[in-house]
Amino acid sequence: MSDTIIPELVSLDENLGADKAAVIRALAARVVAAGRATDAEALFADAWAREEKDETGLPGGIAIPHAKSSAVTQASLAFARLTPGVDFGASDGPADLVFLIAAPEHAAEEHLAVLSKLARSLMQDPFTSALRSAADADAVVHIVREAIGEETSAPAAPAAAPAAVPAAEPAAEASSELLIDGRPARIVAVTACATGIAHTFMAADALTAAGVAEGVDLVVEPQGSSGYKALPQSVIDNADAVIFATDVDVREQQRFAGKPVIRSGVKRGIEQPVAMITEAVAAARNPRAARVAAATADAASDAPTQSIGWGAKIQRILLTGVSYMIPFVAGGGLLIALGFLLGGFNVTENAATVITQNSFWDLPAGGLGQYLGSVAFMIGKTSMGFLVSALAGYIAFAIADRPGIAPGFVAGAVAVLMNAGFIGGIIGGLLAGFVAWWLGRLNPPRWLRGLMPVVIIPLVGSIVASGLMILFLGRPIAALMELLNDGLTNLAGTSAIVLVGVILGLMMCFDLGGPINKVAYAFATAGLASASTSDIHAVPFLIMGAVMAAGMVPPLAMALASTVLAKNLFTPVERENGKAAWLLGASFISEGAIPFAAADPLRVIPASMVGGAVTGGLAMALGVSSLAPHGGIFVLFAIDPWWGFLIAVLAGTVVSAFAVVALKKWVGRKELAEAEAVPVAA
Repeated sequence: MSDTIIPELVSLDENLGADKAAVIRALAARVVAAGRATDAEALFADAWAREEKDETGLPGGIAIPHAKSSAVTQASLAFARLTPGVDFGASDGPADLVFLIAAPEHAAEEHLAVLSKLARSLMQDPFTSALRSAADADAVVHIVREAIGEETSAPAAPAAAPAAVPAAEPAAEASSELLIDGRPARIVAVTACATGIAHTFMAADALTAAGVAEGVDLVVEPQGSSGYKALPQSVIDNADAVIFATDVDVREQQRFAGKPVIRSGVKRGIEQPVAMITEAVAAARNPRAARVAAATADAASDAPTQSIGWGAKIQRILLTGVSYMIPFVAGGGLLIALGFLLGGFNVTENAATVITQNSFWDLPAGGLGQYLGSVAFMIGKTSMGFLVSALAGYIAFAIADRPGIAPGFVAGAVAVLMNAGFIGGIIGGLLAGFVAWWLGRLNPPRWLRGLMPVVIIPLVGSIVASGLMILFLGRPIAALMELLNDGLTNLAGTSAIVLVGVILGLMMCFDLGGPINKVAYAFATAGLASASTSDIHAVPFLIMGAVMAAGMVPPLAMALASTVLAKNLFTPVERENGKAAWLLGASFISEGAIPFAAADPLRVIPASMVGGAVTGGLAMALGVSSLAPHGGIFVLFAIDPWWGFLIAVLAGTVVSAFAVVALKKWVGRKELAEAEAVPVAA
């Protein structure tokens, strides 16, 4: 690695455009022209998506737009010294030094470590001064390569995980406001940004330098993309307070449990490190200050934090729950699809019996295909059975840390029991999380503190959250299901059969496996089971065709929107989940859209319902009928006309995909930008 930056990637004293979008686009084009990326517009879109979440301008005339992108083939730095400067959102005016940091989507650790060195160098005045006075592109390349260690007299050692930033000996005597018990305050900090390349390390260096200047004992743990080295637990235990300057969840946050905490976005750690240190010392002196164990997402903390809206706070909580739920959806759903592929559409009828009574040496009547299909189907069904509980449990975890997990899982299981679906799981998880969070803020006697996280909080949280679900949600849901079923039965007996398809499509896409969805599906399968006619185009078969087609729309639409139409409007987690949603939707597994709906229900659900209504009505109008109750495209042999089925599904998918893109692009973008993406659970 000796050419992260080359002269062809350097632009000196040029006018690259009047705004930052033009500058980023011009630098992306240079990366492509140098043969280091395949698509300038894709690289620009990924960098711009990061820019929209949080502007990358920094004090001192610096800007560092950056991105991980599938378009990048070689980790690169594109540099521009602008004349005149361009506004990148810094508080002190336009930027004249701009680095576009372009990393491959799955960059190797050594690449990320090199790129993080650049971010740290930008905090040093001699480095930026040298760039401003460089005579030509070759001089810039030499300055940057020296700073990032690519030009050395000896071969560079392999890059390792970034170590914690060590505390230096205080260069100044701490003022009385920064003393605790007559000694300099001891503070530990964590920095982390969405990409883990630039802001993470710049904030770490800024906090470290401020700690030295203010005379406090401060140690920082930067959690970057290339890994991190955890602070010794003894250092954390001896700390008076914690600073979290992060845009994503802190990894292994339980290590800091009980410490007074100050939270903000990572950019504030760069721009206002002294203010954060002062606030941390004040929190250490305040017995009522927010503490790490009280609230992971800190949804209602009274600690000084960077102000974000309630909608963004709730969205961040939901995103955490979704990130832990995704493996259940993806793994379970794909196994169910494999079960249909191997065992046919009727694999659901006796799969449980087959796996308990048969084996490789005692195959069922359907042979090896039925046996393997039954095994895959039952494993997948079991995995999907944890979906709502995992969602609720980790929503509660995002609010109250580990004490919230048990009451959250229980509330999710109760939501399933009460036919409340994933919407009930969200409500149950929020209830459990906030109850656990409130209990965690109490100050019990010392003898009781040890029992709080393992006994008292799970017990009381489960009773309150699950009790509210049972007492107040169960009967209304049952009544609604009965009302809907009766209404559908009455409509199906009339000439308004297309209207029935529209209504069924709306219901299938409203709660994605919840009670409304199940009413529509149960109505269809009940009619299928009781059909006494051999006419494949009888009403029960038409209803089944409309229900299955509409149920495929939400995951397919989310897959199309997040992986093809508008990647920049979706988080990296959602884009990854969108890849799995293609197969889940094709298999008629509506739950494939739940990660999207749980994170952004007010946009995803209406968009899904519009497409579902189009598909349901069109399926009825085209006379699509299905003899199979499940399976999607894997049971096309049981659908007539199959081409009508595909047309209906395609139409609804396109309508929903464009609808969700429009809603995400033009409705509530400010709220969305405030909630950063969370990493997928390991």
